[in-house]
Amino acid sequence: MTTLDERLHADLTDAIRSRDELRASTLRMALTALTNESVAGKQARTLGEDEVIAVLGREAKKRRESATAYDDAGRPELAERERAELAVLEGYLPAQLGDDELGALVAAAVAETGADSPRSMGAVMKVLTPRVAGRADGGRVAAAVRAALGG
Repeated sequence: MTTLDERLHADLTDAIRSRDELRASTLRMALTALTNESVAGKQARTLGEDEVIAVLGREAKKRRESATAYDDAGRPELAERERAELAVLEGYLPAQLGDDELGALVAAAVAETGADSPRSMGAVMKVLTPRVAGRADGGRVAAAVRAALGG
């Protein structure tokens, strides 16, 4: 079993060999983001699998936001490019949670913490965030918790 980082490097090599410009440039961008993350701080370090997924998730979020911004600005060709890059990145991320799965995780976290009002949202999020890491957008998770707590 290879690590996600090794898989990204191997796929970049394959994309370059097959002259797939979009895939190659997207993978280069992702690997650059990973390198920047690994050398950030006082000392260089090796990223763990969960950190790699977090970085790729941030890059995917940037692509989503950019596509929306380009659509709003009337630049559909640039928005389409961002969506194509997003599709490449999503191939390396864990499958996103469905609404039912997210609802079940939220209900379990609410029951576990004994939360009963929107003021307890922080405690629920603290328990829930590690369970959904990389599999659901933070805003979507917060909205589900707010709804479950009646806020």
